[in-house]
Amino acid sequence: MAARLPSLNGLRAFEAAARHLSFTRAAAELNVTQTAISHQIKRLEDELGLRLFVRQNRSLALTPQARDYLPLVRAAFDDLRLATERLVRKDNAKVLTVSTIASLAAKWLLPRLSAFQQDHPGIDVRIATSRSLVDFRKQDVDAAIRYGRGHWPGVRAEWLMADEVFPVCSPALLQGDRPLRCPKDLAHHTLLHTTGGYEDDWPLWLTAAGLPAGMPRRAELGFDMIFMTIQAAIDGVGVALGRTAYVQDDIAKGRLVAPFEMVLPSDAGFYLVTPEGRTDPPKLKAFRLWLKSAAQQKGASPNPVQR
Repeated sequence: MAARLPSLNGLRAFEAAARHLSFTRAAAELNVTQTAISHQIKRLEDELGLRLFVRQNRSLALTPQARDYLPLVRAAFDDLRLATERLVRKDNAKVLTVSTIASLAAKWLLPRLSAFQQDHPGIDVRIATSRSLVDFRKQDVDAAIRYGRGHWPGVRAEWLMADEVFPVCSPALLQGDRPLRCPKDLAHHTLLHTTGGYEDDWPLWLTAAGLPAGMPRRAELGFDMIFMTIQAAIDGVGVALGRTAYVQDDIAKGRLVAPFEMVLPSDAGFYLVTPEGRTDPPKLKAFRLWLKSAAQQKGASPNPVQR
């Protein structure tokens, strides 16, 4: 005779309380009272015939049996959530939602995406932009492209491409009264920089080029997204620090030039991030193969201007 399944409400209360190690926070998450959480867990303990929590001073701890039980309960809820999503979203098999940062989407992914759509006309791609790492349990996202070192817990991170850092500018800045011939000439130009984690790029590059990090310059102009910084460089506003993925197409088309040979290697890069421990659906398999191929294709190198 099959064992009787315990209360679903009790399991939900247990999973939330075990994750937070707090009845109060579990109650807030499930929008019930703390008393209701206590009753549901007490009922679950009675059904299972064992204790799940022990109180230690003012803290809550799991019993050894509960620690073994929790991963299985969590996996079961994940499977239920995924099955429900597939049931209510009939177009799920053909819609691929990819999250990435806005600058990479604008300067690298979107110009290449038509090739994927031509090869896979049955897959509808939706791009969502965000700087945060995706929570695949809560967000309707199939995959993400993120910048970093790839050490993110709970996800599968696959290397795509590295980034090198080097100055770029409009070809027009190579002419005129203050031409860019050597890094010292940057003192006569506006330096364009990006906030939000890129503040050290210029000081690091200037130091690597043998110049003081605080080198005097005509002016500075900052933007909160890299693609805006790059566009300002294309428009001749000043000199930006480009990253390979963001500027290789503009260099290839002559909208930007790299006036110096000095390139600063980055210790981070771009990764494809997907849910850990799940079997990839066909749409994600297709996108992964295409994305890795696109990332491995050699783009425009800095190719400093020859004089």
